[in-house]
Amino acid sequence: MTASTDQRRTLYPEIEPYESGHLDVGEGHSLYYERVGTPGAKPAVFLHGGPGGGMSPAHRRQWDPDRYDVLLFDQRGCGKSLPFAEIENNDTWRIVDDIERLREMCGHDAWQVFGGSWGATLALAYAQKYPERTTEIILRGVFLARAKEKGWLYEYGASEVMAEQWDSFSGHIPESERGNLVQAYYDRLTSEDEGVRLAAAKEWSLWEGNVATLLPNPTLLSDFEDPAKAVPFARICAKFFLEDFYLEEAQLLRDVDRIKGIPGIIVQGRHDICTPPTSAWELKKAWPEAELWFVHDAGHSAGEPGIVDGLVRATDAFADR
Repeated sequence: MTASTDQRRTLYPEIEPYESGHLDVGEGHSLYYERVGTPGAKPAVFLHGGPGGGMSPAHRRQWDPDRYDVLLFDQRGCGKSLPFAEIENNDTWRIVDDIERLREMCGHDAWQVFGGSWGATLALAYAQKYPERTTEIILRGVFLARAKEKGWLYEYGASEVMAEQWDSFSGHIPESERGNLVQAYYDRLTSEDEGVRLAAAKEWSLWEGNVATLLPNPTLLSDFEDPAKAVPFARICAKFFLEDFYLEEAQLLRDVDRIKGIPGIIVQGRHDICTPPTSAWELKKAWPEAELWFVHDAGHSAGEPGIVDGLVRATDAFADR
């Protein structure tokens, strides 16, 4: 289900948080959060991508503010959360439990779980651990963190489509170390030399930015180069890739029975180079309650017009449940 280009929905108007602050979740981590919409309306939580990304003002605008009460937060080490770019005590299941702490802080019995890319991975992990706390699931750009998906992005696959960008990304590493690019980048991202860290973070982040959109987007790439975003994104992302995202192989598909009965909508770009559509299709087959909406003129980014349309329609579809 996708709308014609002249009927597409756009984001809701700009909105400021009615509450913001930091939540101490222990182990030295403090999470920055925002709440937008109408207090007491339908609860939802937004899970940003990465790992190591962060939220932005545009993310607040994917829900009808009159009908939703939305919590957004920067995950451990990201955005305004503290410490900056921290990779210690930072893993999938700690973040899943952070989401629960935030739900309890808000006083919600259950809420809608919304995530894109790595946020989709996290949404599935959370919902499978806490199905009783999940009313609906909205996903974009499904990433199931399986070996074939990790290999597609950092070994062979996306490299065949974005050939010149891959040469820039892989060329940052000496040929003798290219057998494991993720490890080679991680070694540089954790170097004591700031210049080495920043150069590696820029290349890693630009590669991810280049595979994010159907058409080149210089504004997005400039944003990805910003050290305030590139450093936590690259460091945390590389660590999670090396640790297989703290998941067993195909765990999120294996445990999909835990979310049977929970309604969902998957919005997937047909030409997504970052998270190929096969993962969304396999998830849909395993989780028949979910609707899968392909956007035929979009890639991966949440900012592409067809993806925006799908996500806004998805939150509207669940608004009165």
